[in-house]
Amino acid sequence: MTDLLYGAPAPGLVEVPKGAQQLSPLIPGAADIAKLPDAGAGSALVLAPPGTLERDFVLAQALRVLRPGAPLTAFAPKDKGGSRLKKALEGFGCVVGEDARRHHRFCHVLRPAKLTGLAEAIAAGAPRIVHALGLWSQPGVFSWDRPDPGSLKLIETLPVLGGRGADLGCGIGLLARAVLAAPAVTALACADLDRRAVECAQHNLDDPRVSVAWADLRNPPAGAADLDFVVMNPPFHDGGAEDRALGQAFIATAAAMLRRGGVCWLVANRHLPYEAPLGAAFSSVTLRAEGGGYKVYEARR
Repeated sequence: MTDLLYGAPAPGLVEVPKGAQQLSPLIPGAADIAKLPDAGAGSALVLAPPGTLERDFVLAQALRVLRPGAPLTAFAPKDKGGSRLKKALEGFGCVVGEDARRHHRFCHVLRPAKLTGLAEAIAAGAPRIVHALGLWSQPGVFSWDRPDPGSLKLIETLPVLGGRGADLGCGIGLLARAVLAAPAVTALACADLDRRAVECAQHNLDDPRVSVAWADLRNPPAGAADLDFVVMNPPFHDGGAEDRALGQAFIATAAAMLRRGGVCWLVANRHLPYEAPLGAAFSSVTLRAEGGGYKVYEARR
């Protein structure tokens, strides 16, 4: 029987079975829990995401793929949904044991023979067309049900681009769609850390000029130092905590992907201090727009 792991728990927080199959959509190469067969797994550890729709989708899928009687441990920080796990699992028909340690709440269940509400939770957390966006999206993806204001600020500021480019941290493709409106764009490489966003972007960016990859952009792709432009709205949270090093890594990756004279267009929250890493990576940096809590930079290599 396969042991399953969803997420990346802190070292020493739980005992992970050797060889457990990783299922997190935020870890490139992990399996997709939605594609696993029913009632085949022997155990599951789930670091539950904080959003209600995403959490219930993941818990329902984990219960679906476990064989009856198999153990599931779901856990989360107390201030990021841990206190609500017991009620969620009881809603699926589970008898829940609970304990707490290291600021996390842990819920332990044996998968009952009869479950309730799985289909509804899976449907509520599944990919769908979001009418507010006119795009495919899924709960748990960044800004999944509304246009991100930072991306809108960048779209509003961008000139007409041309040549070969990339959208780093493309999400579901909102920014890429705007870039592709320019006929002079000949190729656009899109990449994101979230497999769900990548799959939605593949639906949303039905264009022969586009490629979409599931990748960790903290490391520059090999052999990609000849692009004409990069656009990006880099993330600055990792596991819910602010991590300014993420944006700094994206800046270094963008510089590594551009040809000499190529340009990077970046939008960031106004409080983020990206001026120094931009200045170190590019020959010129110009603030092109500011407002609504955001700033847009043009950085030329």
